[in-house]
Amino acid sequence: MSPSNRVLPSRRWRICRYDRKRIDKLCAIARTDAEVDVPTTLRALLAAPSFHLRLLAGADDSSAVLDEPLLWAHNSDLLDPTPWLQPGGLLLTDGMHLSADSDPSEVDAYVARLVESGTRALGFATGIIHDEVPEVLRAACGGLGMPLLEVADRTPFMSIIRHVSDVLAAEQRERLEWSLDAQRAIARAALRPDGLGAILTELEQRLDCWVALFDSIGNRIDVRTRIAMPTEAEAIVDDAVRAALARGNRSSARVIVGTEAVTVQTVGQRGRIRGALAVGTAAPLDAAGSDLVASVIALASIALEQSRTVETARRQLRSGLLELLLAGVIDVAGRTAQRLGGRLPEAPVRVAVLGAAVEGQSLLDELDLLAGEDAGRVFVAERDVEVVAVVGADDGGVLERVLARHGMPVGFSAPIDWDELPRGLTEARQAAARTRSDQPVVRFERLADEGMFGLLRASGAETIARRLLAPLLALPAAEREMYVRTATVWLAHNGSWDPPSKELGVHRQTLRNRITALEALLDLDLGTFPARTELWSALHLLFPTP
Repeated sequence: MSPSNRVLPSRRWRICRYDRKRIDKLCAIARTDAEVDVPTTLRALLAAPSFHLRLLAGADDSSAVLDEPLLWAHNSDLLDPTPWLQPGGLLLTDGMHLSADSDPSEVDAYVARLVESGTRALGFATGIIHDEVPEVLRAACGGLGMPLLEVADRTPFMSIIRHVSDVLAAEQRERLEWSLDAQRAIARAALRPDGLGAILTELEQRLDCWVALFDSIGNRIDVRTRIAMPTEAEAIVDDAVRAALARGNRSSARVIVGTEAVTVQTVGQRGRIRGALAVGTAAPLDAAGSDLVASVIALASIALEQSRTVETARRQLRSGLLELLLAGVIDVAGRTAQRLGGRLPEAPVRVAVLGAAVEGQSLLDELDLLAGEDAGRVFVAERDVEVVAVVGADDGGVLERVLARHGMPVGFSAPIDWDELPRGLTEARQAAARTRSDQPVVRFERLADEGMFGLLRASGAETIARRLLAPLLALPAAEREMYVRTATVWLAHNGSWDPPSKELGVHRQTLRNRITALEALLDLDLGTFPARTELWSALHLLFPTP
């Protein structure tokens, strides 16, 4: 491996590339005449002539452990040093607690504790207390897979310890320099005309990763980057992003996709989450990488906040356009819409009114995106507490799909021309009033098919009917049903007496008495046509006949 291709991981094993100049600097900082590769590994130490190391057991030249970075080196002759050890290091010992006559079970337990603690290897000095490494230790290390190194020719432990610590310190300084340089590059990128795309591209280059930016409802924002998200990661990342956004506060999550670690972080402040950033890397981010992502998150928050400010202004302009359209100033509204980067749908159009109050920003955000992406097909504006949309007569489906995802009912007007917009708004409101959980989409044509009573119901006439018939509704069920049946049959026969008497199976005088009693109960003069019409309408609204 050439020096320019060597890698230097941090303590959390984050891999980054270094050029030859930086490698030379690191080697110069290490105060030893041993020429070893960086980062420090068992293989590198074994290859250094000045350390006089020899691999005896627990691994061979092809073992991967020889290439794992060493995170520390220290010496101890304690029988159990593991309470003071961290994983990933080289333990050095003179073997004061060992001899050729040591109990194999005790030696096995000693090595097993080192293995369990995550110690990378054991170095045993010869020529000081022991002329050679005890066979019982060789057997224990070989059986438990603990690399055992002989430290010969009275090599000072301190030279090995100092070398490992110096290289680690140099790596930390180099990583800090890398972090500062990357932060400056990100700041410079933010000043470019395409600032948002520039900082994401810079992040890709610095971390050798792919990035994806999502809006507040989980849709991908089209920002030019160098590396595309892997296809197999899209569904998993989409789910992770939507889950993070659903929490509504600042959060971070990590998912594993194949061999990649994907970090998902929300963008924005609690209660004002503007989106999410996904970063896919070959290894988990270390502290420097996480700090760099945090900087990008902050800059992206600013960019998306500015975008939200612009979108709020556009909403207000669209509300103004709607007022112009309702006032009949169609030409001016059309030209203004084109200057805003869109156009109005071609007539005939339908007016749509949402059938419930909008809670939160996610639906409004998605409608804003829809109005922008489908300009010429969908126009959306807020009017007081209403959300009004205008779509092409045959393009209602695109709006319905968005509303269905949010469980939002909607009423549509019949197809109209733009100069009929006030009538269309009235029809859409009437249709929205008839929506139910099992009928979330209602078109005005359906109400027209139901005749005048369909329109009366849509306008809330049932409330008036209940008020008119309140004394009747308060009667016991059997008596109420008798009066409803009597009045319905009598009115169906235009107020005559003999045909309804026969149909009801009662004497005509009995029928007269019932109608007289109903007049008194409801305070109506049923001898007049208006009173009969009012009673007929109220009965039909509350007690419709098949």
